[in-house]
Formats: sequence, C-alpha cells, structure tokens
Amino acid sequence: MSRLNAILVLVLVGCALAVIQSQHRSRTYFVELERLKKQAHGLDEQWGKLQLEQSTWANPARVDTLAGPPRGRISPPHDRVRVETLVSAP
Repeated sequence: MSRLNAILVLVLVGCALAVIQSQHRSRTYFVELERLKKQAHGLDEQWGKLQLEQSTWANPARVDTLAGPPRGRISPPHDRVRVETLVSAP
C-alpha cells in the first residue's frame, strides 16, 4: 500500500506542477496579448492621423493655391484628356 501511495503522491506532485506551469503560461500570454492590443491601438491612432494628413496635403484647393496664380494656364482639349480606370485584382 505504501508503494501505491508513493506513486500517487508523485502523480499528484506532477499534476500540481503542470497546473502551476499552465497558469504561468496563461498569465504570460495574457500580458503579451494586452501589450499587443495597446500597440495595435497606437498604430490605429497613427493610421488615422496619417490619413487625415494625406487628405489635407492632397486637397485640390490647397494644391491650386500652392501652384500659384493661374498664369495663363488653360485646360487641355478634351481629345487630349485620357481617363484610366483601375482593374481590380482577382
């Protein structure tokens, strides 16, 4: 009977160590997940700011203002205008 008890104690200790290791790994993964969520949030904010900046820089009124006064600029004739369309990728 004492041999069986010794085996059961070893199994119990092994299971306890496995539970401790599992909990530690779970906490480590949770901390990493929270860090990555915070990083993703920061990147989302930066992306929004960059989109706003791009829309500001690409504003047609701003481009015309920076191009200077229209010094005899005229629109090209319609037969010289070519419109390209994007073909969506498969």
